[in-house]
Amino acid sequence: MDVLSRVGELRAQGREVLSLCAGEPSSGPAPSVNQAAAELHAGGEALNYTPAAGLPELREAIAGHYERWYDTVVEPGEVLVTTGASGAFVTMFLAAFDVGDRVALARPGYPAYRNILTSLGLEVVEIPCGPETRYQPTPELLDQATAEHGELAGLVLASPANPTGTMVNREELAALSKWCNDRDVLLVSDEIYHGITYPAPEQPDPRGVSAREFGDTAVVISSFSKFWGMPGWRVGWALLPPYLRKSSDALAGNVALCAPRNAQVAAVQAFTEDAYAFGEQQVSTYARNRGILLDAVPNLGWSDVAPADGAFYLYADISKVLGPYADSAAWCAALLEDQGVALTPGLDFDPVAGGSTVRLSFAASQDTVSRAVGRILAFQESLRLS
Repeated sequence: MDVLSRVGELRAQGREVLSLCAGEPSSGPAPSVNQAAAELHAGGEALNYTPAAGLPELREAIAGHYERWYDTVVEPGEVLVTTGASGAFVTMFLAAFDVGDRVALARPGYPAYRNILTSLGLEVVEIPCGPETRYQPTPELLDQATAEHGELAGLVLASPANPTGTMVNREELAALSKWCNDRDVLLVSDEIYHGITYPAPEQPDPRGVSAREFGDTAVVISSFSKFWGMPGWRVGWALLPPYLRKSSDALAGNVALCAPRNAQVAAVQAFTEDAYAFGEQQVSTYARNRGILLDAVPNLGWSDVAPADGAFYLYADISKVLGPYADSAAWCAALLEDQGVALTPGLDFDPVAGGSTVRLSFAASQDTVSRAVGRILAFQESLRLS
């Protein structure tokens, strides 16, 4: 957020800034989604509250999405529509855990997990995950965490993950699901980046594997923000195990009353053929941008580059090119001032080792990504010569 604030200041001064910082698509949603919203507002309909769990037609459409993408039956009653994935996390953590419960998550990882859990009085158990496990937790690492910290109540898993873009494959997710089920640990599966994937031999599933494919014991969380390009519309959802449905519905009504009605109406159109096709076109753009960055890595001299199986992030260690700067936060600040390129330092994602890492978002245009790489190389060359 500090980086984005400075980007705004520089642009207000007339500087051109190439931002590879924010984790949001630049394309917007499919035309059918925009049209549905426009028609709703043009018709003058009163935008009153919806049921706390969401519009019935949207819950039904989300359930149908799981049959389409995962060949898995989900009933509309299992779906809770929320104010973005963030609203789903708050509601689920409140419904599922008690104060003092231990919840594990990978480090590096999305900082909001840690922050929300901590604010609710839960004990966060961070599992250090490095290149040797593709930055993802394993049953063995969970065993070690349990031995060191005590029994866990939950595990938050992200695949594809932010900031690394790494994924667990079907076999790995099955093993993690079994580990959780055998120990009565709630698996909370963040699948917000599903659909934005780059299949490889070790990752053959075209869109990602859903924890819902292994039964209804896990909480699955997703959103319209990424694949469907609707981050500011604030609509997400959760698939609920049977024992959490009643309490989650009650909590949702108290936490936010409901997700925005206009966004829910428009989101129904996200499951049309043209909207799926539009999302896949955007993924093709991300794939080209990903290729530009991966091709540049040898010249950049960065190390421990995460595989970037999915999402639109490149996460890497820049310790070899920090030059005179103490950490990645100072390096990113200097890059922004000198070259007008905004990257995200790794400290938010990893408070232990993030001082030597950065995250690049390649959700921008191909031209922006290409030009940003050139400026980063120029900045690093200036450090080398200074």
